[in-house]
Amino acid sequence: MVPLRSRYLKKSAAADLKTKMLFVGGPRQVGKTTFALSFLPNPVRSHPAYLNWDDIRVRPALMRGELPSGQPLIILDEIHKYARWRSLVKGFFDSRAPRPAFIVTGSARLDCYSRGGDSLQGRYHGYRLHPFSLPELGGSTAADLAHLLRFGGFPEPCLHGGERLWRRWQRERIHRVVYDDIRDLERVKELSLLELLAEELPRRVGAPLSVRSLSQDLGVAHDTTDRWLSVFERLYMCFRIAPFGAPRVRAVKKEQKLYLWDWSMIPDAGPRFENLVACQLLKSCHLLEDTQGYRMELRFLRDTDKREVDFVVLKDGRPSFAVECKTGERSINPALHYFRERTKIGRLYQVHMGTRDYMKAGVRVLPFSAFCREEDLP
Repeated sequence: MVPLRSRYLKKSAAADLKTKMLFVGGPRQVGKTTFALSFLPNPVRSHPAYLNWDDIRVRPALMRGELPSGQPLIILDEIHKYARWRSLVKGFFDSRAPRPAFIVTGSARLDCYSRGGDSLQGRYHGYRLHPFSLPELGGSTAADLAHLLRFGGFPEPCLHGGERLWRRWQRERIHRVVYDDIRDLERVKELSLLELLAEELPRRVGAPLSVRSLSQDLGVAHDTTDRWLSVFERLYMCFRIAPFGAPRVRAVKKEQKLYLWDWSMIPDAGPRFENLVACQLLKSCHLLEDTQGYRMELRFLRDTDKREVDFVVLKDGRPSFAVECKTGERSINPALHYFRERTKIGRLYQVHMGTRDYMKAGVRVLPFSAFCREEDLP
């Protein structure tokens, strides 16, 4: 049993729940159900207020518009698998007096699975729940970082540890995403090829993504591979980031980089650390978007001469800071100095897995844990 923890979204979500429905999306097994149940006085799945669409005993009552009586909060889990779920939820929200609070959770981007029906505009706030990060776990030591890198941030393998549990959990999660979630939500017949694609993606992390190369390896059309990647993005398996085109930089235009929500799948240490940093930055961007309404973007810097900085965070279209990832802690990537002179990026960091913390020529070199504290990352 995974211990119940107060997640980083709890305070903001509790305030929003007083006036709006909460839509909580995120990867399978990231803790969405546990998070939703934490708002109940008795946080167990057998609570009458918890209604899971995958439970065949629950579906008929929901389709008849029936909800448990006397419950101040109703949790609707995985209801986006129903084709007309938006109309159903809108009816629940608009017609109840007194109106209970609602939390809707799903292991997919809920905004992508409307499938027609009435608009829910103005009735909900959306949240994206991320895996555990070093700041959320309160970690600061090299051992804490090593554990997070090895087992990932998903609650079960992260909190329990152990190679055997992690391997079994990993295989079962990928299988359920491909053969359960995609089967229920997408019109994809070649599920075995999707499983091969999922196994190939960890080797593509960090480098410029070649969809053509992936399509050749799988023996399918370029457009098909790109569509499958979009399916994985909608189901929180991976995410892609685009380049940042600063005016005075001959930036690449079309290249993208790909990262996984579960960095523990990546075999090599360097790309795995880079992916962990990418997830930390994306988590911060999503938190600011979901709770404060800022328009946040995670990009990377790369010019036609192949100078590159791993990440740039944009806030309302303007670059806030850039981050380069290194497993070592001494030499500074020369591209940081080059882009510093040609862009309006305010702060430049190079994060590493060591202990040294120093400033040189406008670039701050520091441990990853110190960087998280410096930028107050969640």
